[in-house]
Amino acid sequence: MSGGSATPLMQQYREIKARHQDAILFFRMGDFYEMFYEDAEVASRAIGLTLTSRNNGGAAEVPLAGIPVKAAAEYLRRLVGQGYRVAICEQVEDPKLAKGIVKREVIETITPGAVFADDLLDGARANYVCAIAMGRDTVGKQSARDAEKVREQIGVAAADLSTGELRMFVVTAADAPAVLARLAPRELLRVRKPAGESPHADIEAALRVVDNVLVTEREGWEFDAQLAADELTRQFAISSLEGFGLGTDDAAAVGAAGALLRYLRELQPGGLPHLARPMVERPGGVMPLDEMTRRNLELVESLRGGELAGTLLSVLDRTTTPMGQRLLRQWLLAPLLDRDVIERRLDAVTVLVREAVGRTALREALDGVRDVERLASKAAAGRATPRELRALGDSLARLPQVAKAVRDVLSHASQGGAQGGELAAMLHDWDDGADCAAKLTHMLVTRPPLMIGDEDTIAPGVDADLDELRALRDGGKDAIATIQQQERARTGISSLKVGYNKVFGYFLEISNANRHLVPDDYQRRQTLTGAERYVTPALKEYEEKVLSAAERIETRERELFEALRREAGAAIARWQQVARRVATIDVLASFADTAEREQYVRPELHDGFDMEIVAGRHPVVERMMAREKFIPNDLVLTDDAQLIVLTGPNMAGKSTILRQVGLIQLLAQVGAYVPARKARLPIVDRLFTRVGASDNLVRGQSTFMVEMSETSAILHTATRRSLVLLDEIGRGTSTYDGVSIAWSVSEHLHDGIGCKTVFATHYHELTQLASELTGVRNFTVAVREVGDQVLFLHRLIPGGADRSYGIEVGRLAGLPAPVIARAKEVLALLEGEGEQMAARLTADGMQAPVSTRRRGPRLKHQLDTDQLGFFGEPAAPVDEAATRLKAVVSALDTDSMTPLEALTTLAALKKGAAAT
Repeated sequence: MSGGSATPLMQQYREIKARHQDAILFFRMGDFYEMFYEDAEVASRAIGLTLTSRNNGGAAEVPLAGIPVKAAAEYLRRLVGQGYRVAICEQVEDPKLAKGIVKREVIETITPGAVFADDLLDGARANYVCAIAMGRDTVGKQSARDAEKVREQIGVAAADLSTGELRMFVVTAADAPAVLARLAPRELLRVRKPAGESPHADIEAALRVVDNVLVTEREGWEFDAQLAADELTRQFAISSLEGFGLGTDDAAAVGAAGALLRYLRELQPGGLPHLARPMVERPGGVMPLDEMTRRNLELVESLRGGELAGTLLSVLDRTTTPMGQRLLRQWLLAPLLDRDVIERRLDAVTVLVREAVGRTALREALDGVRDVERLASKAAAGRATPRELRALGDSLARLPQVAKAVRDVLSHASQGGAQGGELAAMLHDWDDGADCAAKLTHMLVTRPPLMIGDEDTIAPGVDADLDELRALRDGGKDAIATIQQQERARTGISSLKVGYNKVFGYFLEISNANRHLVPDDYQRRQTLTGAERYVTPALKEYEEKVLSAAERIETRERELFEALRREAGAAIARWQQVARRVATIDVLASFADTAEREQYVRPELHDGFDMEIVAGRHPVVERMMAREKFIPNDLVLTDDAQLIVLTGPNMAGKSTILRQVGLIQLLAQVGAYVPARKARLPIVDRLFTRVGASDNLVRGQSTFMVEMSETSAILHTATRRSLVLLDEIGRGTSTYDGVSIAWSVSEHLHDGIGCKTVFATHYHELTQLASELTGVRNFTVAVREVGDQVLFLHRLIPGGADRSYGIEVGRLAGLPAPVIARAKEVLALLEGEGEQMAARLTADGMQAPVSTRRRGPRLKHQLDTDQLGFFGEPAAPVDEAATRLKAVVSALDTDSMTPLEALTTLAALKKGAAAT
């Protein structure tokens, strides 16, 4: 921004802009928001505004871009959507009363994580701004003993400005990525590290799991735990944080929350009256879900570009309120670890499943409830429009119907001995907001305008002064209509009409053809192309009455409305509690409705190890096909059969089986019914699902590196209580390396961790683990061969597979017929070579490796020169024994051999060499 002389207006702009250098400044000038200098240039590129200029005093030309105030919402949406901050600078005094330049102030700064407007929010998900800090950055003045406890902690604080929700998390470095991924913040605060100092590796690792997030760096002192505690106690008017269950061990979370509060106050100079008391989450209450598990199970976003279709959320979401939608998403990303809490949710779902009629009535009652959480927050922040405040009142007015429907369900269920669980808890100290609902619906018209002054906002009969002013206004309008009739009769001009505009007020319009009939007392106001506009003393008198009444009506309506809004907003804590309860009831009813429609069952939970699923189904896949076409499958894991090696052909459904097991376990711990005929499940502390192959070129990781990193994370984190679902470990490298890694990983999961594991693989060699390890069982997905055709039965059966049917999959995928035919020829030759090699080894008294017997080795020498001329003629033998030994060694498939096979084969070769 260039210096030099400037007009008083531009001096004012520069002073305000200097305090908001990281934001685009919307500078209010009349009916427009203007942007200058770099802001104008950035906005013109980002949202396609026309870039002009204005004189800044002297010869200086200032780049300029502007937007109408009435159209600001769309431009704001586009700018914030691209990650920009926008500071809204308003005129804070009446221009008519201003002496000199109109006073202006920034009333709020809008960022991706700090918005109120509906068009900037997604009603189905929370809009979090988060702060994250290492414990070492928040230690402050703690004692050395307390400081040592928190140095390696990571604290996370999250706020949704649109609802007033505030959360605090005390986590380990390992679980921080799962927390951030679950919150999916739009904006994130972190400590600004001094120049030359490396950022914390644990913080960097956590940030990698969140996409499209605006990162804001703040000074380290803002995260100091003692300063943060002062911020929190001042915000919530309490003497200490002990009332929130926070102590010196929670310094990292407190520091993050304090920095977040300070930042939000900067964005909202008017304060944060709607911010709710923080909910504190500690390890042990919720199962952390890592990025690969969320992605592979497609919980809330599909693998196809993050779409909702094809996700677990899309199957379960039968909610009727925005609060319920948001809570359902949160529950799916936060399975519970406390069995008692899970059972209370399941009890509620059971009651709602059994009481279908009552559930229908409940869902109908919920259907009229709008977004109480966000509407109330707008009221508390002084932002609710007349239409939004009426929507809050209408929503609260439906709460008695919701409560009655819940009571009816519980009453009928109790007659059958059922317990209401979480549903019954929602009615404890139920607050239906009847007092506020009655006042809002009484004072506001049925369909209020968006803004005061557009139409009537306050209902008739509410305020005597307002009714009197309206009578005066409406009577004046009637009088003006009478004047039109009188003047037509007086002048004989039948086309004479009374009109109005903001510039000239009321006028009499007469066409030029009738100008000769205009009386002498008419006063000309405006000349048009084909007509003249006039005014009379009587018209001016009534105009003054009407306009004066309209202005006074707007003033009085504004007074009444703002008082009503303040009263509703002051009860924000009540409405936030109401919203949480309504959301919980909505989600439980959604679970029950889905369970009945999709024929889900209640899982039997226990504290042991064993898992038994009878006729389990994939909730998403079965929805995408006719129910009778989906093949359910059983699965059992026990102390003495804890690891399943799952083999089978391509397209047989191994990955689907893995995912459905994971989804069934997750649904059970969320507190929902599951897609199965029966499910007896333990409470698992972690769920790991590694399925498929992907790379991360942005981070410089190949497909195999990603696979190994994810596998490493599982092996370092899983415990005996975990459930691990693996698919195709080791496929991204050579066969020898891959089988070795897969074998070793399996052994570690079995011997070192002892967790429940299902390992799907095309390495048929792994079926040997069943004979080596006591807790391993082999299963395969059945196929049926009919002539040249292969039928995939999708049925899980005991045993191992010896073929992958890759050629058949290629045929189904549309590979050209000559390619398929040639592949079959090559396969036959390779399998024939394998049989010949096995026969030679047997003739020499040696055991052929399993991989050789089962799949055939790589072709190392020519069996039939006419058919497969890949290699040259073999060298002439030196003697018969050496020729035989060379042939045996050449035929070995060392890349696909396991270490055990290699040792066995080497011993046999040594024995054979000694015999010769």
